[in-house]
Amino acid sequence: MSFNSTADNLCAPDDHLCIVKEYQQAVIIVPTLLLLGTLVTLLALLFLRYCPERKQRRTTTPQRYHSSSHRQTQRQSHTQRHSHTQRHSHRHNLQGIDAPPGINPLEHEELPMSVQQVQQNVRPTLAAVHQMSTERHHGAFSQVAALPMSFSITPNDTVSLYRARMDNKDVILRVLKDTADNREKQHFLGFASFVSGLGPHPFLPALLGVVSVQPPIMMVVEELQHRDLLGYLWRCRQDASSLESACDMTEKRIFTMAAQVASALEYLHSQGCVHGNVGARSVLVGGDLTAKLWGLGSAYRRRAQASSPGEVEDMEMRKWQAPEVLSRRAISHSSDVWSFGILLYEIVTLGDPPFAQLMATELLQYLQRGNHLRRPATCSSSLYSIIKSCCHWNPQQRLSMSELIRKLQAGEKSANGRTVLRVPEPLDIGKYMREAGYGEAYNYAVL
Repeated sequence: MSFNSTADNLCAPDDHLCIVKEYQQAVIIVPTLLLLGTLVTLLALLFLRYCPERKQRRTTTPQRYHSSSHRQTQRQSHTQRHSHTQRHSHRHNLQGIDAPPGINPLEHEELPMSVQQVQQNVRPTLAAVHQMSTERHHGAFSQVAALPMSFSITPNDTVSLYRARMDNKDVILRVLKDTADNREKQHFLGFASFVSGLGPHPFLPALLGVVSVQPPIMMVVEELQHRDLLGYLWRCRQDASSLESACDMTEKRIFTMAAQVASALEYLHSQGCVHGNVGARSVLVGGDLTAKLWGLGSAYRRRAQASSPGEVEDMEMRKWQAPEVLSRRAISHSSDVWSFGILLYEIVTLGDPPFAQLMATELLQYLQRGNHLRRPATCSSSLYSIIKSCCHWNPQQRLSMSELIRKLQAGEKSANGRTVLRVPEPLDIGKYMREAGYGEAYNYAVL
């Protein structure tokens, strides 16, 4: 017998209450339960879709630099150099520590983090930094010690420098002091983001990590054994009897190191970045004598703070700057080419200052008269020709970076790799500072 006939038999045709009671399970309760189940499912899906979820990120080893990856990065950068969209960081595994003020001793910890690039005129906020950290692991750093100061690496009011070991590698910790205010913290983190946004290159020091979740805030950069090139050149001035073979500077080695720095400079230009601080003190030298370009502080300040065109930030920099910068016109890639020519002069003279016979305030007028850098006794005609081509008065007539690299590579093939350069005159720091245009007080840090 059907359900309908059963209900009709139990209830009178006009007994509506009886009919409702008989049909309530099939007509009311079951649909209501189905509707409630559908609503609960929709709410769960909406919760999973829009509620922020804490994602765990897998810790990986920092990528090592290979020439193939460098070429791939260059190709990608050329296609994106005019884009105004923010580039994502190339580094996903960043190391960090927790430590009491002064980081002595250090408590060990690893913070995998991501660092976002800072666009022009945009400063990072401290609130955004706390969203970077995901998880922590102990044992990131060991053997931490203060980095010995040198002529090119001097004390700074806001930053302390330390040496340490991380993942069986020597690293430099660039630590923001506890006394830094919010503006200095933003500047520090902005610089870290700027360096990270440049991406990897075999002849730029590797940024291995940034600690920003809790103090002390720091950057972790690979350490290069011989430190700054200027100090390395000065050590090469010693008597040959006390020199190690690693300090033997030949013409061939000059071309090799110069080509490495030029490659890094060309890469920076491809990223829309003018270095503005090229010199021996801004180049770091590794244990295998690989030269890597650093000293990116002025490039970051120019991008983040939109400094006025042609501004010479430090009096000590004037003898390395192009004429258009000295006359406060716009700085350009060609200005870096001029400074690169001065770098070549520094290397071939084992660290002599340029235009030693002039006051810094006299340099622009001297160049306006058509004068050039004098050819050093240790400089070959081919190398001096490149120096003059870099240091041409007219920016349009200077070598392009591609032409410069091609000339350096060609010069390397034919250069003398046996005769070691010697400079009989010993180093006199006081004399160097006067001839380089340094004042009585200076505060310059490479790192």
